[in-house]
Amino acid sequence: MATTRSDVFISTAELIQLLAAGGPVTLLDVRWTLAEPNGEQAYLDGHLPGAVYVSLDDELADHTVRGRGRHPLPSGRHLEAAARRWGVRDGVPTVVYDDWNRAGSARAWWCLTAAGISGVRILDGGLGAWVAGGGGVETGPVTPEPGDVRVVHDDLYRGALPTLTADDVQSAAALIDARAPERFRGEVEPVDPVAGHVPGAVNLPSTGLLNPDGTLRDEAQVRALLADRGVDDTGDTAVGAYCGSGVTAALTVAGLAAAGVDAALFPGSWSEWVCDPGRPVARGEK
Repeated sequence: MATTRSDVFISTAELIQLLAAGGPVTLLDVRWTLAEPNGEQAYLDGHLPGAVYVSLDDELADHTVRGRGRHPLPSGRHLEAAARRWGVRDGVPTVVYDDWNRAGSARAWWCLTAAGISGVRILDGGLGAWVAGGGGVETGPVTPEPGDVRVVHDDLYRGALPTLTADDVQSAAALIDARAPERFRGEVEPVDPVAGHVPGAVNLPSTGLLNPDGTLRDEAQVRALLADRGVDDTGDTAVGAYCGSGVTAALTVAGLAAAGVDAALFPGSWSEWVCDPGRPVARGEK
């Protein structure tokens, strides 16, 4: 697991330098929001030069899987085929980005890394930071040369990154709920059939890890956010993270990794937890 910010994130300035040096870089555009899960039109309207569109719903999830929440993880086999379509190559850096709270790019980073593909980083600040930093955009589709990448793990639930199952999620010494506070408290639930949170979880919205410009907060700030919620960041505490369906919590895992804190993702998250009516549900601040 990466333990420094530069292992997980890449700045616009660094990416511009990397591209200017002329070496190969694979750019993946993972536009996705809860309100508009299909980001292809936004991609076509303007994306980083040479970037390939990645559909989170179709290529970073397998909806034929039942009982694993709203965005079940794809198999390594299917992810490998998709990554080759995107032009991902062994030994070539891959940069993933989005335009909404690093959700889509973090999902791509998590899936590819869990499959055993190395050299994947998230563009810090996403498309907004790229444009603000002087990066250009182009329109229309991009069809890359096929890649040759090979995945190491076919089962991402038991891959290169740690995960939690619904059976052991409450055994984590610290469990972070990455959803908005009102969803954590159970006041509203716009997506899943039951409102509330996993008993014992603490609320740290994934967006709380970001600065106003969409870049990741520095290590000291991230660790302070954990401390404020009673989460031990020494590495001796098993930290777990979940959200609604395992997408935005991937940013929590990435953000904590950049601060040197390992966290296990509960891939099915709340949408898997509530599919069993026998599981306990908490509401309110605790």
